[in-house]
Amino acid sequence: MSDTLITIIAIAIAAILMFVFPLMTMSDRTDDVSQLTVQAATTDFVDKIRSTGKITQDNYNELLETITSTGNTYDVEMEVQVKDENLGKKVSQAQADKIGENVYYSVYTSQIEDVLDKEGTYYCKEGDIVSAKVRNTNQTISQQLKNFFYTVTGNDAYTIAAEHAGVVTANGN
Repeated sequence: MSDTLITIIAIAIAAILMFVFPLMTMSDRTDDVSQLTVQAATTDFVDKIRSTGKITQDNYNELLETITSTGNTYDVEMEVQVKDENLGKKVSQAQADKIGENVYYSVYTSQIEDVLDKEGTYYCKEGDIVSAKVRNTNQTISQQLKNFFYTVTGNDAYTIAAEHAGVVTANGN
């Protein structure tokens, strides 16, 4: 009787070692590839904006297409910190080339998407600051396996995320 029980336990452990751990390893590698893809796409997107001075509908769609090709769903957040042109009204001694006197106001994703839908292009000017954040919104297979076996991540946690920002170097007009 004890030999049968030991044999059943050994078969169960062997099955776990032969199937579950390689599956977990492969799903982790898939997340790593997705992470690299999302990071590269986010960096390219922001760098195009920085060098051209504009966000186009085509560039935004290209970003969305590239990141969704990983098989996950994502939340994309953009922010443009627009350099205010009316510095003289805000401070008594205003010179645009002095450090510390620049005033910025922020434009966020929904506002940028509205302009893209209506006009097709959102224009930036030299000195604006552009940032983009991308996070996955679904649970990957790796997250699901980890939750099943050792409850490491929660349902709200994301494993694939990218962030990039920079100063616009060209006027978009």
